[in-house]
Amino acid sequence: MPTPTTLAEWLAHCEQLHPKDIDMGLERSLLLKQRLGIAFQVPVITVAGTNGKGSTCAMLESIGLQAGYRVGLYIKPHFVHFEERCRVNGRSVDAAELIPHFQAVEEARAGMPLTYFEFTTMAILRLLASAPLDMVILEVGLGGRLDTINAIDADCAVITSIDIDHTAYLGTDRESIGREKAGIMRAGKPVVVGDPMVPASIVGHAAEVGAELRLLGRDFNYAGDKQQWGWGGRDKRFSGLAYPALRGANQLLNASAALAAFEALRDRLPITAQAVRNGFASVELTGRFQIVPGQPTLVLDVAHNPHAVGALAENLDQMGFFPRTHVVFGAMADKDLEAILRRMAPLVDAWHFTDLPIARAASAAELQQLHERLALKGPGPVATFRHASPDDALRAAIEAADPADRIVVFGSFFTVGGVLKDGIPRLSAKHLS
Repeated sequence: MPTPTTLAEWLAHCEQLHPKDIDMGLERSLLLKQRLGIAFQVPVITVAGTNGKGSTCAMLESIGLQAGYRVGLYIKPHFVHFEERCRVNGRSVDAAELIPHFQAVEEARAGMPLTYFEFTTMAILRLLASAPLDMVILEVGLGGRLDTINAIDADCAVITSIDIDHTAYLGTDRESIGREKAGIMRAGKPVVVGDPMVPASIVGHAAEVGAELRLLGRDFNYAGDKQQWGWGGRDKRFSGLAYPALRGANQLLNASAALAAFEALRDRLPITAQAVRNGFASVELTGRFQIVPGQPTLVLDVAHNPHAVGALAENLDQMGFFPRTHVVFGAMADKDLEAILRRMAPLVDAWHFTDLPIARAASAAELQQLHERLALKGPGPVATFRHASPDDALRAAIEAADPADRIVVFGSFFTVGGVLKDGIPRLSAKHLS
C-alpha cells in the first residue's frame, strides 16, 4: 500500500496492523523504544488507576504550567480529534507535528504487528522525548504492568482510585487489579497512592520492588469546609486553597495525589503556593462532571463503571432541584451495565439509549431491554427511547426537555465525544425558541 501522508491515513493504517484491539504485553513496546532511541532527560510522572487518571494528569499539567515549566502530556482517549491525546505547553499538537513520528515508528517496527494503541503511543512518546520540556506526564492506558506506557521508567508513579473494571484483562477483584496497576512502580522511586482504601497488593508490591510508597492518610492528607481546603504532606503544607475548577466529589483525592507527586519531586520540580492556587483554579478537562450552562442545564461525564457512576450520581444529587432529568447513555458491552443502571435509575425520568460507532459497544436496543428486564424505578414515571447516535439522542432529549430540566450525557468516551463533535453544545429548550 502507498505510504500514508496525512494523520487520518496513518491512523487508518494503524487499525490494520494487528488482529486484536488489545494484546497485552510489553515486549513489542520495549523493543520499539530501543530501536527508536526514546529516552527522557526530564522528570516523568506516570498515572495509573481505574478512575481519576485524567483529572490527576490535568491537575499536574496545570500546576506545572503555572509554575513556569514546559510540560508535555499524554492523555487518552480523545473525544473528537486524535491530536487531543498529546499536549505540549497546554495546547494540543498539530497533526503535521505527529506525522514524522508515525513514519519513524513504521520504519522501526519492520513488519512487527502492533496494536493501534501501541503504534500511536510510541509515536507520541517519541514526539514528547524530542520536545524541549521540563516535565512529562503520561496517562497509563489499561492496567499498568503490561501497558505500553510502562516501557518508560517513571521518576514518580501515581495510582489513583482502584475499582472493578476491565475484568477480562486485569482480574475480578480490587487486589488483582491493584497488583496490575502496581506494575508501574520502580525501585527507589516514589509512588503516590490516592486511594483511601489502598489494596494490600499495592503495598506489598511496593515493598517487593523497593519503591518509596506515599499513602493518602499516612504521608499526605487533606481537609476542608464548604469554602476552602488545605493539604499537608511529609514536609510541605498548602492552606486556604480554593476548590479545583474540576467539579465532583472525588476531585480532592485527585488534587491531593497531584500535590504529593510534586512533593516527591520537589528537588527537581519545586512549586510555589501561587502556582498551586492558579493551577487548580485554571484546570480544565472535558467530560469530567462538566456542567455546560444553558437551558436546560447539560452535564457531560465519562463515568462508565459502577464506582465512577456512583460519584456521578452523588454529584448530581448535590446540584439542587431539577423538575426532570433526561439521560443520554451508551457504553461498552463488557461493562457492569446492570450496576450502572441500578445506581443511576433513582435520578432519571427519561433514558435515551444510544448506539455507538464501535463493535464492542452495547446497542441501544440491548440497553433498553436490560432496563426493562430490571424493572427499574425512577423519581416518577420513566420513559425509555433508542437512538442511532449520541447526537440524535441529545437532540431528542432537548426536544423533550423543559428549560428548567437537566440533561446528563454519560458513559463511554464515544457517547460524550459523539455530542462534542461539532463543539460544546449550547442548549436552548424549544420553549425558549
